[in-house]
Amino acid sequence: MKIHQVEELVGVTKKNIRFYEEQGLLRPERNPENGYREYTLRDVEQLRRVKLLRKLDVPCEQIRRVTAGELSLAACLRAQRQTLEKRGSDLVRMEELCTELADSDMTLDALKAEDWLDRMRELDKGGVEFVDANKSDVKKRRWGAVVSAAVFILLMIGLIGLILWGNHAEPLPTPVLVFLLLIPLVIIAGVGLALIQRMKELKGGELDEAGHY
Repeated sequence: MKIHQVEELVGVTKKNIRFYEEQGLLRPERNPENGYREYTLRDVEQLRRVKLLRKLDVPCEQIRRVTAGELSLAACLRAQRQTLEKRGSDLVRMEELCTELADSDMTLDALKAEDWLDRMRELDKGGVEFVDANKSDVKKRRWGAVVSAAVFILLMIGLIGLILWGNHAEPLPTPVLVFLLLIPLVIIAGVGLALIQRMKELKGGELDEAGHY
C-alpha cells in the first residue's frame, strides 16, 4: 500500500512516517520496478506500535533499540516509567515554588530573584531538574530565524513570478530579464547563507556563551 493509505489507517502524518523511517523504526520494502516504498500490514502494525510508545513519550532511540532487539519492551517501559516519575516529581517541586511565589503576593519589582535561584540551585543538587532556559529559549530564537527567512524567500519567489509574468505579457531583452531575475536570486542565496550562519551561532557560540550564566 502507499504512504497516504498508511497515513489514513494509523493516523500518523506522512512527515512523521518519513521521520520514523529515517530513525530506523520502520523499514518498508521498495518496489523493484519503480523504487517506490510499498507498505505492508506488518509495517502498519509496527507504525501503530511506534505511535503507542511515542504517545508514552518513549524516545525514538529507545524504540529503535527495542525494534532492533537490543532492549526488551519491558525494560524500555520500566525505564520510561522511572523517567516519568522523576519528571512528575520535578513538576511537583516547580508547582510548589509557583504556589509559594504566588501566595507571597510579591510584585515583580520587589522580587529578589537571586534568592529564589539559589534555592533552585540547591534543589538541583538534590536531583530536581528545572527547565533549561538556555536551550528552550535558543530553540525559540531558531524557529523565529527560520520563519523570518522563509517569509522573505517567499516574497522573493513572488517577485520572480511577477517578473516572469510581466515578461510574458511584454517580453524584455534577454540581458535585462536575466539581470532582473538575478537580483532576487542573489538575495535568496544571501538569506539562505545568513540563515545557515545564524543556525550555527545559535547551536554553538550563543548557546555555549549562555551556559556561563
